[in-house]
Amino acid sequence: MLRKVVDIIEPVYVQEGAGVLLRRSIATSRLDYLDPFLLFDHFGSDDPRDYLAGFPMHPHRGIETVTYMRGGKINHKDSLGNQGTIGKRDVQWMTSGSGIMHEEMPQQPERGKMEGFQLWVN
Repeated sequence: MLRKVVDIIEPVYVQEGAGVLLRRSIATSRLDYLDPFLLFDHFGSDDPRDYLAGFPMHPHRGIETVTYMRGGKINHKDSLGNQGTIGKRDVQWMTSGSGIMHEEMPQQPERGKMEGFQLWVN
């Protein structure tokens, strides 16, 4: 059975972290409640100025963040001592529990573009 498309949500440009330009679909004035999904962002650019400032150390509590990389690399580090690099076709699932500090810092690409998605789950 085919279903009809009920609505199309156009992402809005926002700046987050230390000035990263991204497109947000969930957690906007047009789509602000879609529990259990709290936020859905797409980041992608050929211009490193749009993302290299990254997301310096910041807190999360009570949510799960799921990051999928389509291109480029991001270094992740958190207050529990975990660290690593998320690269092309990698997925990272972070459970923040009662609270965690973490950072996500994009790396200068060798070539191509930095691109990925992040979903916050309640």
